[in-house]
Amino acid sequence: MRINIVTIFPGFFEGPLSLSIPARAAEAGLVEYNVVDLRAFTHDRHRTVDDAPYGGGTGMVMKPGPFFEAVESLGMGAGGDGREPGPRGPIVLMSARGRRFEHGDAVRLSLEPELTLLCGHYKDVDQRVAEGLATEEVSLGDFVLSGGEFAALAITDAVVRLLPGALGTHESAASDSFYEEGLLSPPSYTRPAEYRGMGVPEVLLTGDHARIEAWRREKAEELTRARRPDLWDVRERG
Repeated sequence: MRINIVTIFPGFFEGPLSLSIPARAAEAGLVEYNVVDLRAFTHDRHRTVDDAPYGGGTGMVMKPGPFFEAVESLGMGAGGDGREPGPRGPIVLMSARGRRFEHGDAVRLSLEPELTLLCGHYKDVDQRVAEGLATEEVSLGDFVLSGGEFAALAITDAVVRLLPGALGTHESAASDSFYEEGLLSPPSYTRPAEYRGMGVPEVLLTGDHARIEAWRREKAEELTRARRPDLWDVRERG
């Protein structure tokens, strides 16, 4: 898989993508990261990517031109493949107006040969990027970040860890929150069996796999009902 990230802060991704699962997946040849400097597609000596909004108002808006040119450059001779201009697969704009990114989106995107993430900054991104370039807009939730880089990094990690071979076993991912039937994951414990007066639930020490599985299922349902009634309602309706 190839993941393109279009940003005005390429250095933002150097550290995170060189660590843990994202790094191991790249070393194993499961994914290639291509961080694209948006300012390389400007045409003035100041490398300007933003301008004042039409109609007035505070803040600056990112110009459409650099985004279009950056995306169109992807694939043009990249890796000597001689592809047509533009990437294969979804082009996703990070946006507070976007649909909330969920586990199902990570699964869907992990099946693509290529994924392109567009990082906005400043007040907003010109709407023509959303309408004429991006295939979808996504948000991490009902809050505003300083820039799309934070969201793009989170989405990259969520997608890469689902690539076959990125984790040690499929079961490692399958026991995560949201993976099985949309439930939150049950609590986890490790050694020591007692710490500062807090003990491990007795059932986990029995070695009885059927009882342990039933306990984990019960706790997963209990937590989901209490903390994410929206997920529980969807599950009950489904």
